[in-house]
Amino acid sequence: MTENAHAPALMRAHALLSADRPEEALRELAALPASEAVSAIVFELRAAALLQLERWSEASEAARSGLAAGGPDPDLLCQLGLAEYRLGRHETAERALLDGLALAPEDVSLLCVYTRLCLEHGQLDKARRLVDLAAAQDPDSPTVYSTRVQLAHASGDDVLAQRISRAFVAAHPENAQAHALLGGTSAARGQVRSAYSGLRQAVANDPGDRDYAQAAYEARIAMHPLLVPLRPFARFGPVKTWIAAIVVIYGLRSLGLSTLATVAAVAWFALCVYSWVVPPLLRKWMMRRWR
Repeated sequence: MTENAHAPALMRAHALLSADRPEEALRELAALPASEAVSAIVFELRAAALLQLERWSEASEAARSGLAAGGPDPDLLCQLGLAEYRLGRHETAERALLDGLALAPEDVSLLCVYTRLCLEHGQLDKARRLVDLAAAQDPDSPTVYSTRVQLAHASGDDVLAQRISRAFVAAHPENAQAHALLGGTSAARGQVRSAYSGLRQAVANDPGDRDYAQAAYEARIAMHPLLVPLRPFARFGPVKTWIAAIVVIYGLRSLGLSTLATVAAVAWFALCVYSWVVPPLLRKWMMRRWR
């Protein structure tokens, strides 16, 4: 039988991948005859499914097999680069991505994966140039949006990260990752209600994703009234909050207000103890309640 005879099977596998059903896509591909299961397109579809399942090592092997079967290909090189990046083999990942960009210098996926690799190594300027190139090709691509959020976060600009996340949601309201990123960027700014709203919507759009469900669960806990006193820690971070407390305590003391300084110091110590004790106890109580 020719490959064209099995085109419907390949089309079904592709449709299953688009519907975020990678395990079913793998079963569809596994049903192909041995003679047909070694073509580059089959390996590419298999690698795509394995990447969705985060089975990085197997995805890398499938991409390599596809390259061996069909020769250099930008999509397979991108899959190989992403899998190797996830495996922590950054030099191999970079080589694959550069080989892919040599064939397709304007490929959005290659540019965005390479951007993420650069962010891992703190190469912010290079990452910014790469994502700008990707955005010039397809500014509304979900991959471009998510990569720009990562760049903003790596640059320490949580306001920009949240703004991009909002634009992502507006452009792709059905995209679960868009809502999850909005939830995450809102949480980074201490906006617990917005964080929970975004993560809850991510779960609604993709109920099968355990990471979204866990993040939404944590965000729901953070909204509990008992954790209101700890929101400065979430909004500004423990280091900045600690510095502010020290400034207040010593500022009062320098003004001769020793009693107030003592009260502030005791209140700060009590808040620290509260932050150590209450959240884990509340989490256990809520877990027992929701079971």
